[in-house]
Amino acid sequence: MNLHPFVNAVAALQFENCFNPYVDRCEIHDHPDAPNRRATALSAMVESAARKPIDAIWVGRDLGYRGGRRTGLALTDDVNIERHASRWDLVAQRPTVGAAVAERTAAVIWSMLDRIDARIFLWNVFPLHPHELDDPFTNRQHNARERRAGEDLLQALIVLLRPARIIAIGNDAAAAANRIVNVVPVVCVRHPSYGGQTQFLRQITELYDPAPRTGLLL
Repeated sequence: MNLHPFVNAVAALQFENCFNPYVDRCEIHDHPDAPNRRATALSAMVESAARKPIDAIWVGRDLGYRGGRRTGLALTDDVNIERHASRWDLVAQRPTVGAAVAERTAAVIWSMLDRIDARIFLWNVFPLHPHELDDPFTNRQHNARERRAGEDLLQALIVLLRPARIIAIGNDAAAAANRIVNVVPVVCVRHPSYGGQTQFLRQITELYDPAPRTGLLL
């Protein structure tokens, strides 16, 4: 499998109680070739995004078990995987079996992205899915060692994609971005979970002046 070197670097990460969607397969929810599907899709997106400078990298914290663990794409669930691919003129094969699973954060993120015509790349400080011990379908915050590995990759991604700015979604993402970014502005917005949806939508609207909503449900 010929992948972009950046994706090979992400696929090489190994930590306890972490699911790496680019090499690991969930025996319950994944197609047999799911890791290959996820790695191939991410590699193609990185290649497409690197062809010319992008407006921003939107940075979240970690992959979640209802979203990026399944799709291999930051801030993206099964429901929005095709939308994500189409923004880079690609077609993605869903890596998971059964009914599409929705994630609340992804739904809010994509309710705005669908209205924004800009080159935006989605990423996380820690690009794997960290979970609780012996409970893979949970979410936990990455630890300091995991964060350092993720920050190194985020720095490499910024050099590769040359964004005009970083949009950090939530305080954890903002803290990490501010530690490592010194060449482009970092804009912190509220994470849409835990009562932050209204503020997040307002802040993104102020940043992008998105097109009017057409039948989108939040």
